[in-house]
Amino acid sequence: MTDPRITQGAAPETGTPDGHAVAPQFSSTPAGLPADDDAALRQAMQRVRAEVDKAVVGQAGTVTGLLVALLARGHVLLEGVPGVAKTLVVRSFSRALGLDTKRVQFTPDLMPGDVTGSLVYDARSGEFEFRRGPVFTNILLADEINRTPPKTQAALLEAMEERQVSSDGASLALPDPFLVAATQNPIEHEGTYSLPEAQLDRFLMKLVVGMPERDAEVSVLRRHADGFSPRELTDLHPVVSADEILAAQRAAGRVQVTDDVLGYVVDLARATRQSPSVQLGASPRASTALLAAAKAWAWLNGSSAVTPDHVQTMLIPVWRHRLRLRPDAEMEGVSPDAVLTSVVQQTRVPI
Repeated sequence: MTDPRITQGAAPETGTPDGHAVAPQFSSTPAGLPADDDAALRQAMQRVRAEVDKAVVGQAGTVTGLLVALLARGHVLLEGVPGVAKTLVVRSFSRALGLDTKRVQFTPDLMPGDVTGSLVYDARSGEFEFRRGPVFTNILLADEINRTPPKTQAALLEAMEERQVSSDGASLALPDPFLVAATQNPIEHEGTYSLPEAQLDRFLMKLVVGMPERDAEVSVLRRHADGFSPRELTDLHPVVSADEILAAQRAAGRVQVTDDVLGYVVDLARATRQSPSVQLGASPRASTALLAAAKAWAWLNGSSAVTPDHVQTMLIPVWRHRLRLRPDAEMEGVSPDAVLTSVVQQTRVPI
């Protein structure tokens, strides 16, 4: 799989959504796009990355994935062991965007109304009124989402898919932009509830947050030794406006896609369904999710059209959580990432 280079100005090293480092380059006039508006918007998105780098070290791929999901109007599931800065990445990302952000710690006793809101009796008016929950925000940090029962997990389904909350026969729209960034621990299973396929399918990407490289870990310790506090983040400031974010989303949506590339996405999806290791392959919704992510990635790279390289780069983070492997394949140690890598290698690439 190829790793296209993200275009940017003077900024720290970046990476693909799965953390593969690439050298930053800058393209000030991407072909086929208005040089003034799109170049300025792209630089604004790169400022977000540079601002997050003030607090987060060694997680460039995770930050890139969040940025792609924001541009594609999707949601992100962050999976990693405790202590790899999952929550810090989301908090820093939110602060750099300057958007309203709320955090919900998911626990076994959390009720659906604690997330979406509930009807409350007003003694003065003698009527019930809807008190909005924390989901009414721009960025919702759902910490340890797999620690709450399925009933509460399902409370997010309508919000994530329809971007609204229904109560007492009325639908209330959520703010725009809206992104759910959920975290989960892959190794601790006591007191957890696995996310069902319907819930997983609402996430545009699943990003695996791994351990930083040695040099990055030394940098983390140096920052802490110099007085850095991950709880305060006083050095981070908003670097883009909500209008710029919405304009960047529209610009990413205008990236062109040829019929050959659309056919390539369909061929990849059909190949997952035919894999002997897969019980449930990529659905048409998975294909549309891959297309949206590839368009956002292409726009960040200054491309006016999606190429097979863009599709290949986004394939694993967008589809890894949508495949259900056969029990015998799981027992043999086969992973969704390995299946998807094989699918890419065996599927003909359009010229």
